[in-house]
Amino acid sequence: MIITKTPFRMSFFGGGTDMEEYFREYGGAVLSTTFDKYCYVNVRHLPRFFDYKTELSYAKMERVTSIDEIQHPAIRNAMKMLDMHELRLTYEADLPARSGLGTSSSFAVGMLNAFYALKGKYADKRKLADDAIYLERVMCNEAGGWQDQIAASYGGFNRINFNSDGYDVLPVIINSERKKKLNNNLMMFFTGFTRFSSDVQKTNSATAAKNKIAMLKEMYSLVDEAEHILVDKNSDLDEFGRLLNHTWELKRQTGKAVSTDSIDEIYMKGIKAGALGGKLLGAGGGGFFVFYVPFDKQDSVKKAMKGLMYIPFEFENGGSRVIHYIPEMYEPLEMEN
Repeated sequence: MIITKTPFRMSFFGGGTDMEEYFREYGGAVLSTTFDKYCYVNVRHLPRFFDYKTELSYAKMERVTSIDEIQHPAIRNAMKMLDMHELRLTYEADLPARSGLGTSSSFAVGMLNAFYALKGKYADKRKLADDAIYLERVMCNEAGGWQDQIAASYGGFNRINFNSDGYDVLPVIINSERKKKLNNNLMMFFTGFTRFSSDVQKTNSATAAKNKIAMLKEMYSLVDEAEHILVDKNSDLDEFGRLLNHTWELKRQTGKAVSTDSIDEIYMKGIKAGALGGKLLGAGGGGFFVFYVPFDKQDSVKKAMKGLMYIPFEFENGGSRVIHYIPEMYEPLEMEN
C-alpha cells in the first residue's frame, strides 16, 4: 500500500505567463508557494476476489473491469501511461476541488508519485512535474499552464521561470522573520464558488490576443518587482500587498471569466476593510481569495468577509512525498484489459 501527500499551491504573480503557447515565444515567470493543505492518494493492488478489476473512490465511486471504462480522465490516462492494472485508489483532500488552488494538478502529481512507488520506482521532483504536465496537457488535452504541476512536485516558495527550453525552479530566499510576517499578513477566504480551471482557460483564450499579450508582459514584469520586495530586507513588505492589487486589476482584464459581480463585491469589501491588495487564486471564476492585510486591520477584514470561510494556513516546503510505503507482491494476469 502506498499513500502520498501533495500540497496545494498559492500563486501570487505571473499567472497566465506559464501557458506554453505564450512562454515559448515571450518567456514567463510565476511567484508562488505551497502551503499546509494537502491531497492524499492511497493506492494498492485490488485483491482478486471481486467481479471488477479496479476500484476508484474520489468525488464518486467507480468499479470497472477494464481501464477504458474509467470515467475519470486523469486516472484512466495515468494508468495507461504507467501500465497500471488492478488498483484500488482513494483520493481525499483538506480543501475542495475546482477551487483555484491547483487541486487537479496536485492530485495528478500525487497519483503519479503513488503509481511509481507501487511499481518500486523512484521519481524525482522534475520527473513528477514533467509527467503530470504531459498527463494533463497532452493526454487529457486540458487547457492550462504548467505552474501547478511544478509547484505541487517541488513544494516551497519559488520563482518558476519559463522559456523556449522549458522551465527552471528557483527557491526565493527570504529572511525567516520576514517570511513569517508575510505569512501572517496573508488571509485566505473561500468564496463557495467552484469551477473547472480548464473551462475558465478556454473561455479566457477568446479574449483579444494583442491586448492580452501586452497585459501578460506587464504581469511578467511584476514578478521581478515582487521578488525584490521579498528578498530586500529594506523594502516595505506592505508593497507586496499593493502589488497584489495591481496584478488583480490586470488579471481581471485577461479574460471575461476571471471575475464576476459577486467576486468584485467580495474584493471591494476586503479593500474597504483594510486589505492592501489581494487576488482570486487560480484561473478565476471562483474559489479562494487571498488578501494581504496588515495585522491591525485583520479583525476588520474578517468582519467584512462574514459568511465566507476563513482558512488559516502556513507555508510548506516539502512538495509531493510518499508518507506510507509497504511494497506489494504483484503478478500481472496473463491477459490484461
